[in-house]
Amino acid sequence: MILLIYIYIKEIHYIGLFSKPEIIILKESNDAQTYLDKLKSLQQLASGDLQNQIQKEIALTQAGIIGEENILFELKHSNMDMIVLHDIYIETHSGLGAQIDFIVITAKIIFLIECKNLVGNIEIDSNGAFIRTIFYGHTKQKEGIYSPITQSQRHYEVLKEARIETSNWLKGISIKYNFSSFYKPLVVLANPKTIVNDRYAKKEIKQQVIRADQLVATIKDIVAHSKELPSSKKEMIAIAQSLLNMNNDTRKDYTLKYERLLKETKASVSSTENASNVSVPLCPKCGAKLVIRTAQKGANVGKQFYGCSSFPKCKFTLNI
Repeated sequence: MILLIYIYIKEIHYIGLFSKPEIIILKESNDAQTYLDKLKSLQQLASGDLQNQIQKEIALTQAGIIGEENILFELKHSNMDMIVLHDIYIETHSGLGAQIDFIVITAKIIFLIECKNLVGNIEIDSNGAFIRTIFYGHTKQKEGIYSPITQSQRHYEVLKEARIETSNWLKGISIKYNFSSFYKPLVVLANPKTIVNDRYAKKEIKQQVIRADQLVATIKDIVAHSKELPSSKKEMIAIAQSLLNMNNDTRKDYTLKYERLLKETKASVSSTENASNVSVPLCPKCGAKLVIRTAQKGANVGKQFYGCSSFPKCKFTLNI
């Protein structure tokens, strides 16, 4: 009997060990596409510089969508148990907010992924500064960009604070001191053409900034080296659901800026048109337009009056 029980337990373990990994997409985003559709509608109503501004924003948004699709493709083909939350917005009681591109829950580690679909090659120096090189034909231009590491770390801290706020005091203390053991931020450069030169970057930055084609291998390596006890699929789903419950659907509408600029532009054009349609009085003597002039001498010096535009041929004046 003991032998049979032992064989049965080993059989269950064997089946569990070689069961097909499951990738669950608990939340997919359509916010970026909604934003893109609004931008395209506004662009059709705009003109001149405002239309160019909106076009640049459309290009950036499209690049962001493509980059996130690349990352989602890599995750879906990771061949490991994971739950994916796409585009989660967390806000603390103090008003701090973080829009996290992906939260990936694995059996041991939860990854916070910041997606960057940057054009050009990226160099990371020894101080952690990010320098981008863009090629225009045979010329190249270097420019500093805002550090995605800083952005990723801010999202990490906001989530940590929010998790503490939504927990009881005992669990809150545990989260405060053990958060870094379970949550790992990653910056993923999703443009396959981007070359990353991190030769002089610090070790922790090299480990945190990766290309999309390195994402799955990096996740597997971090999970493999983690000493934490693995969670069951049921526990992973519970963790994912608790994070999803923190998602704030009431987000800032970034198209409002362009809507305001469009209204201001229309108001300015309307004002100009109205000003051009104001009727100009005509000279009763010769029929030419009257213009406003200011007296330069005499008893009425400094006062304005209507004078004939054909002066000195016509010397008609009219007091205002």
